[in-house]
Amino acid sequence: MSLGEFDGLTALVTGGASGIGRAVAEAFAERGARVAVLDLRVEGLAEPLAGFAADVADGDSVARAVAAVEARFGGIDIVVNNAGIGAFGTVEGLDEAEWARVLSINVTGMARVVAATLPLLRRSEHASVVNLSSIAATTGIQQRALYSASKGAVHALTLSMAADHVHEGIRVNAVSPGTADTPWVARMIANVADPEAELAAMNARQPIGRLVTAGEVAEAVLYLASPRSASTTGSVIAVDGGFGGLRVRAVQA
Repeated sequence: MSLGEFDGLTALVTGGASGIGRAVAEAFAERGARVAVLDLRVEGLAEPLAGFAADVADGDSVARAVAAVEARFGGIDIVVNNAGIGAFGTVEGLDEAEWARVLSINVTGMARVVAATLPLLRRSEHASVVNLSSIAATTGIQQRALYSASKGAVHALTLSMAADHVHEGIRVNAVSPGTADTPWVARMIANVADPEAELAAMNARQPIGRLVTAGEVAEAVLYLASPRSASTTGSVIAVDGGFGGLRVRAVQA
């Protein structure tokens, strides 16, 4: 994909102030898009990224932010639903408040953002929504009951929205990352008893032998969002180092 591919288009990226979202936002900007970042805290963002404070768990907050993006840029062509939180434990150890909180952010949050932006997407000739799912949606991972359930819902929501809006010219796809090298994962590793062993285990479970990078996930997001991918809708691309589909033997020394 060449520089300038997104010239004249406006991309909205939720959770775009750090990690995968930040990599996605910067990649859009590098390729010509005007980029609106929605996040809880946007103070550290610099041009060409434009920050708008928003909480995807609050419909009024989302509506205000979307209105501010429209006022600044005149419209929205691309929505990347990246904002989300993790959850650890089995169904036995998670209380109902935690279920409600995670689902409100990881699933309903995406629905809130799309509902708020649909009037603007309908005006675009290159309307695209890309949701961030996870390999946890399709692969059983221990101690991830709630997180996996939320990302399974994102997978299903992506397909349903793609069907609902295909005749309006709005494409809806998703990217399903494996464990990625992000600040969030780094903080999680730092809090375990043996961070070095935990990182080694995470690297080893992915057939490529390392964590996925945020930039690699961003490349998949931009591919799906691109006007050049006009025939792609209802698709989910895995960027997981082979974790979801490969079963390989350990390399012998």
